[in-house]
Amino acid sequence: MTGKTPYEVPTEMREFAERSVEQARKAFDGFIDAAHKAVDGAHGSAESARVNAQDVTRKAMTYAETNVAAAFDLAQKLVKSKDLTEVLQHQSEFVKSQVAALQSQLKDLGVAAQEVAAKAAETAAKATKMK
Repeated sequence: MTGKTPYEVPTEMREFAERSVEQARKAFDGFIDAAHKAVDGAHGSAESARVNAQDVTRKAMTYAETNVAAAFDLAQKLVKSKDLTEVLQHQSEFVKSQVAALQSQLKDLGVAAQEVAAKAAETAAKATKMK
């Protein structure tokens, strides 16, 4: 019992996990398509406010889609990992990339929200002057 063999995932279990991840990815893609259609079909009371809000919503949905795709990619790597060391490496790389992506996404959404607020204030000021 001096030589321990590393734990290996049985082939059947790995194949099942891969199919499950792929099915989940397809289901999510269908959800995203439906959500995009819902955003495209949304109606607002003021056209400019609607367009601005729609742009921010699309941006947020794109980020969510990107983040979920990254999670599916991680899941795919994890089910193909041969040992715990490889699992931990994939997890570490994922966390680092997601933290960087989140910082960038939050900054971008903050800028977009400020632009929407500025445009809304400008529109409200113009409407007040017209009265």
